[in-house]
Amino acid sequence: MRKIKKGDDVVVLTGRDRGKRGTVRQIVDAEHLLVDGANRVKKHQRPNPAKGMTGGIIDKEMPIHVSNVALFNPVTKKADRIGIRQLEDGRRVRYYKSNGEVVDV
Repeated sequence: MRKIKKGDDVVVLTGRDRGKRGTVRQIVDAEHLLVDGANRVKKHQRPNPAKGMTGGIIDKEMPIHVSNVALFNPVTKKADRIGIRQLEDGRRVRYYKSNGEVVDV
């Protein structure tokens, strides 16, 4: 079970976007994800008439390593670590380490 999933509200912990909040838009691979509004770069793109793409400088979001983000806890209004516990009925759920509340029921 992943500790951070698509659609989660996260806070960036390191880098030039430290402290920014955003939503996980895509899980790129096992260790990288895309966060809305974080890690934006300017990419110089060549035109490709076959695909109908125009050239120029575009803004693009690049993947962030999963260790550089933490889930946002709405109760404490801070970034929080995540743990995984098994409920009595056998389901595995994520919970906030600071206050023990379950993230998704």
